[in-house]
Amino acid sequence: GFLHYTVTDCEFNSSKLNDIEYTQSCYYNKLEIVGFSSSVGKFVGYTEFGIKNAESWNNGQEVITRRGEKERVCFHNVGVDVEAALTKS
Repeated sequence: GFLHYTVTDCEFNSSKLNDIEYTQSCYYNKLEIVGFSSSVGKFVGYTEFGIKNAESWNNGQEVITRRGEKERVCFHNVGVDVEAALTKS
């Protein structure tokens, strides 16, 4: 069988909102085919299929949606994560 999955991540090492990076990577058979990074601001394809998808998504609503995910997902949770880490240290 084939395996398709998506990994979404918020990376930060301070509580400053500008230091947060939102990434989303799409994999097929353990190979990353396309990814989005908030620091780049668009999708990047890593395979022939991924490049075609990235071009399509960068010209449509998908890229606008992903740009808003940093604010919706990461900014909301950074306070929770930082507070949890500080209470354990």
